Amino acid sequence: MHVVLVADHAYVNGGQAKVALDSALGLAARGTRVTLFAACGPADPRLAAAGIRVVCLDQDDISTTTNKLAFLAQAIWNRTAARALAAELALCDPHDTVVHVHAFAKALSPSIGVALRRSRLPLVYTMHEFFLVCPTGGFYEYPAAAICHRTPMSGACLTTNCDAQSFPRKLARVVRHLGMTQVADLQNLFRYVITISDLQARVVGPLLPRGTQFHRVDNPIAVAQRPMAERAPGDFLFVGRISTEKGAPIFAEAARRAGIRPVFVGDGEQRAELAQRYPEATMLGWRDAAGVQALMASARALVFPSVWYEGQPLTVYEALALGTPVVVSDACAGREAVIDGETGFLFRSGDPDALAAHLRRLADDALAARMGRAAHARYWAAPLTLDAHLDRLGGVYDVVLRESASGRTARPAAAALPTRRETPGPARR
Repeated sequence: MHVVLVADHAYVNGGQAKVALDSALGLAARGTRVTLFAACGPADPRLAAAGIRVVCLDQDDISTTTNKLAFLAQAIWNRTAARALAAELALCDPHDTVVHVHAFAKALSPSIGVALRRSRLPLVYTMHEFFLVCPTGGFYEYPAAAICHRTPMSGACLTTNCDAQSFPRKLARVVRHLGMTQVADLQNLFRYVITISDLQARVVGPLLPRGTQFHRVDNPIAVAQRPMAERAPGDFLFVGRISTEKGAPIFAEAARRAGIRPVFVGDGEQRAELAQRYPEATMLGWRDAAGVQALMASARALVFPSVWYEGQPLTVYEALALGTPVVVSDACAGREAVIDGETGFLFRSGDPDALAAHLRRLADDALAARMGRAAHARYWAAPLTLDAHLDRLGGVYDVVLRESASGRTARPAAAALPTRRETPGPARR
């Protein structure tokens, strides 16, 4: 089998790229021939050392560009990427090749759809976010600090300023989305879509064409198994970007109402404001992966108060694997990892009083320790290891190649998009 992985970055700059590169390295170690095609470098040196062919265009993304106008043109329609990908895919044998797209919105652009369609190769797409259906990629209205339930590209969507920075940037993303749907036709290209949470499939299912096959493949969690040690429960911990959509202000307020000290690991646009408004809070800044895991392993609980959908929040699973209970918002995909009342608590999204009530309960050392043991035992009964990820991924590739060989990859006629999108159902207990 030959797997061509398509991503914006050839190095780890976040969770999305980490999953793509980890899977590339894991597949290569299992003897699969792997090619990584990416817009932005420098390429991670581990790739070449593992025998992976890397095609990196050494282009910019928004964080590295010195010419934002030129990058805007690239982000909307990256002609260079389209030509280079077409040339690369022309070298591939359709009988043993699967093209797996991880990302396009930060640098490659929807232009890759032209090359993908012309290649006639079997295609897979992993939905790390929602750019395939939502022009801003998150179903989140930043000015209102709320999940967006509008139908993407409807009149209500187009006239709403939901972008994190400005309405003109929202309009630029709308133009890119029009290129994706009307020219590249990416939504109709991907019959096989990998999701990383059940919530994702419920949200995007009504918005993708009839005949789309969803396959659940959890991201790998990089936590080494260790015996559950008895420990005195420590602090209530927040890990991640200190911002509104991540629920950082809700945690700070809930902690004050519960009379406990909140500890923040990370940085973000709201760090300074929260530090001023809540002087009792401890702001530790960013830590490396080992440092974060050490803090989580000694915490009383991880608090994950995100108010948007998320994809598959890795810190939730890392905490559980380390034997730390998790208190998580019922609006985000992290709720799928927690058994309410056993390995942590679910609370009503955006409600600091509801969160404060659970913080008070977990002030009980015996309860925190009991939940920590349950979290550790349940996670390691079915751990999200790289091997488990690769096994599931290999199963998807086998389905795609088998159906391609039998000529069954053609998609039925697309159904009309719904006029509204249902809110996901209640959290599973």
